[in-house]
Amino acid sequence: MRIQRTPLATAASALVATALLAGCSGGSPGEGSDPEGEVTGAIRFQTWSLTPTYAEYLNGVIADFEEANPGTSVELVDQPGDGYSEKVLSQASTNTLPDVVNLPPDFALPLAQQDMLYDVSQSTDMESTYFEGSVDAFRFDGVEGVYGYPWYLGTDVNYWNAEQLDACGLDSTAPPATTDELFEQASTMAQACPESYLISRVPGVGDFTLEGIDILNEDGTEFVFNTPEAAAIVDRYAEAYANGEMPPTVLNADYLGNSQLFTQGKVAWTTGGATAIADFEENNPSLKGNVAISPALNISPLYVQGVSVSASSENLATAIAFGEFVTDAENQNEFAHIANVFPSTQGSDADPYFTEDDGTPSAKARVTGFESLQTAQVLTPYSVNGAMNDYLAQQIALAIRGDISGQEALDKSVEKLNDLLARQ
Repeated sequence: MRIQRTPLATAASALVATALLAGCSGGSPGEGSDPEGEVTGAIRFQTWSLTPTYAEYLNGVIADFEEANPGTSVELVDQPGDGYSEKVLSQASTNTLPDVVNLPPDFALPLAQQDMLYDVSQSTDMESTYFEGSVDAFRFDGVEGVYGYPWYLGTDVNYWNAEQLDACGLDSTAPPATTDELFEQASTMAQACPESYLISRVPGVGDFTLEGIDILNEDGTEFVFNTPEAAAIVDRYAEAYANGEMPPTVLNADYLGNSQLFTQGKVAWTTGGATAIADFEENNPSLKGNVAISPALNISPLYVQGVSVSASSENLATAIAFGEFVTDAENQNEFAHIANVFPSTQGSDADPYFTEDDGTPSAKARVTGFESLQTAQVLTPYSVNGAMNDYLAQQIALAIRGDISGQEALDKSVEKLNDLLARQ
């Protein structure tokens, strides 16, 4: 099952897919039926690694839809997790894309660019039905419309080692809420406890978004994040690293990552999904009752799964109706309870499961995460592919090590990334 995902892992393959679809003789989309026609006939609904675990739920939704819409039938097709993007690409290039397809936004992007997905905003009032950020995730630069119904969502919250914070001059009941506070408290911790660390990660594109810095120009054709403000963020990490406020291994190729170090009790802060607290406590029982939870710094990240509709569906009205049905509040809320995800629908806050804290860490994390969804955003543009991210990380590492300035790192990165973007 795919719940939380960032665009970086698959943006490269998605952009390659755009080129392949454009050059494939069999890839031109067929002409779909009337989107305002009768809701009847057979459609196929493809999910991504959701069976057999959630087969009972999915079959129940299908049965309810068919009962509410006599004359319809929905065939459930589930694809394995590995190679799903390639499978969808193959289906699209051979005009065999199912009528309704489970797609995250980065998988939907190349299909939308090739007119293979239906603009669901033509048939559905998206803004009044779903959280704004989840709708925006299916809007793409250079393509008018919305190309997916938001389905289930994820976000990150902050986890803090309360014992370490309190022992090192900080207050675990008032952990950092902003990047500025993070650096201030990291300095306090380093002075009080030289062997303890609050910050154990390096910045990336998402960190610039957190500070309100534009990553791309308005039409998405050029990277523009090499601003003095962004350079100051990189330089601030470099200063923290030089002052011993970050683990010396953070720039090593074999660095374990802050989540694992947090679990081992070696660093005092990490981020994770709302269910991560159970893993922390299971893998290190000493953390039980010792983890403070707070919203992500500045802006909460948004991870989106959705269902898109094939523009060439022979029963387009039925596909649209099913996409709306499987993502309505009642069905989303039920699935969120089962799968430990968040619904994307307005009105889901009427369910106390997402809004009431019963005093347990898991409930605190869930309520904190759900509240964050109201303003959560996709922090990294889908045009940032793996090669771009790797180059940027290399330059930022050089700057944090002190070999170059933050401005030099970002100037080189923007030049390189714009060259890569122009080749796409």
